[in-house]
Amino acid sequence: MFENIINIFTTPGFIAVLQQWLFAITSIVTAASALTALTPTKKDDKLRKYLLAALNFIALNIGNARNKDNV
Repeated sequence: MFENIINIFTTPGFIAVLQQWLFAITSIVTAASALTALTPTKKDDKLRKYLLAALNFIALNIGNARNKDNV
């Protein structure tokens, strides 16, 4: 039983797909972090506020990694 599970996770196809997913996820987080770094302050625009909140969430900007004006 465990051999079958190990064989599934060690097949070249699974590892290649896993690498592609990890690359995609880290690329999205990196892009979101760069975009939030370019927008250091919030404006009164509601769309920008929601977009910035979504990007901060995707970029994992929580705790000490928040923007300066994000209290």
